[in-house]
Amino acid sequence: MKIKLVIFDLDGTLVDSAADITHALNYAIEPYNFKKLTVEKTISMVGEGMTRLVEKLLGEDGREIMPDVLERFIEYYSGHLTDFTAPYPGVCDTLEDLKDYKKAVISNKREFLSRRLLEDLGLSRYFDIILGSDSVEEKKPSPKPIFKVLEMLSCRPEETVIVGDSNYDIEAGKAAGVKTIAVSYGYRDVSLLGDADFIIDNFRELITKLDELDAGRF
Repeated sequence: MKIKLVIFDLDGTLVDSAADITHALNYAIEPYNFKKLTVEKTISMVGEGMTRLVEKLLGEDGREIMPDVLERFIEYYSGHLTDFTAPYPGVCDTLEDLKDYKKAVISNKREFLSRRLLEDLGLSRYFDIILGSDSVEEKKPSPKPIFKVLEMLSCRPEETVIVGDSNYDIEAGKAAGVKTIAVSYGYRDVSLLGDADFIIDNFRELITKLDELDAGRF
């Protein structure tokens, strides 16, 4: 059956945002006695949304300062969404080539930040729907955000593909009954992506995989 809808993860799939998230986290913890984060450390923690990211950073001992640190993080990050963030190679050209497909973004970043980031980078025009962690009652790896997109765009699971860099994307896709394509260049080790139907090493390969799916060659 022909693919009609492609759903994308945001961070680590469409854009490399790790540096800006790291700067925001370091700003958030500055008043407290925490070691500054490297980009590599941030990458190892992202994927489950902002609240969970800050929780993991602070640990059990940091529960009392959690509300203040989270507020500082969102305050700083909201003003510095795209200081260093940029689309991965091939993203813009590929999205242009996918104009005949319905397209959506499902991020575990909050919706207003996901939407603004895409707008600031000139990418929002490519997508019919942009959902964040707070758009639906559950976030990835729950399939509920995918089901919401399917409902909104009147598509069936067998007509849909999700593309992401995380096991959360793959788990959500499997639970929703859609095809799954993992990208190897993102924030998660490829060893965690083995359950995906396909793994691609660069974004442009997505065109070939969609052609193969449409032709039934899989």
